[in-house]
Amino acid sequence: MNTIKQVGEFGSQTWCEACASYGVKILQGADLPSDLSWGFSEIYTRPPARLINDDWPDSGYHFMVKDGVISGGGGVPDACLAIPGFHVKMRWAYICNQSRTKYGGAGQKQRGVEEGELKREMAEYLGTSPNLGGVENPVWPKPIVVALSAGTEEGAGLHNIAASLQRPSPEFADLPTTDLGVPVFSRMTDLQKADFLALCGINVA
Repeated sequence: MNTIKQVGEFGSQTWCEACASYGVKILQGADLPSDLSWGFSEIYTRPPARLINDDWPDSGYHFMVKDGVISGGGGVPDACLAIPGFHVKMRWAYICNQSRTKYGGAGQKQRGVEEGELKREMAEYLGTSPNLGGVENPVWPKPIVVALSAGTEEGAGLHNIAASLQRPSPEFADLPTTDLGVPVFSRMTDLQKADFLALCGINVA
């Protein structure tokens, strides 16, 4: 972990490709059942324009195991999405900043609580619950959990590797956040609220 350097912002091509590479390496080093098929993907919608281009039109990455072959990379192919697993599709701004924070199991649970509070406060302000994305029908086979979470409490594991690879994004430099880095909507100024909603791709009537 001490040798991992920041390579790019959350959702950038360099960061996504690095995360995918580490995911593949972790699974390659794991003792997985020969008949296991499982896919992992994360798609970040409404990323800032600077993070995408003609050669990188969509932000996200994947890795998977199928027919005994472990593969992965930047972008999310339909072949990965077709395999039961963990497939995320969320607004970039909603999860970007806190993804830089390293944590173990307790921190992961607390992050979920704080993200729920962020969405609740946004809904209260908007008068309707915003569509920020989510995860449908997650599947976590035990061998996959063991592989990807190994060393998490000591600062390793897939999430902490990805966090170590991530550079800060300027949009969050002056926003109020929790200790885990989750934006606190109720503490934002009116201008910050408008900017954050726009960053999430939410139109305010």
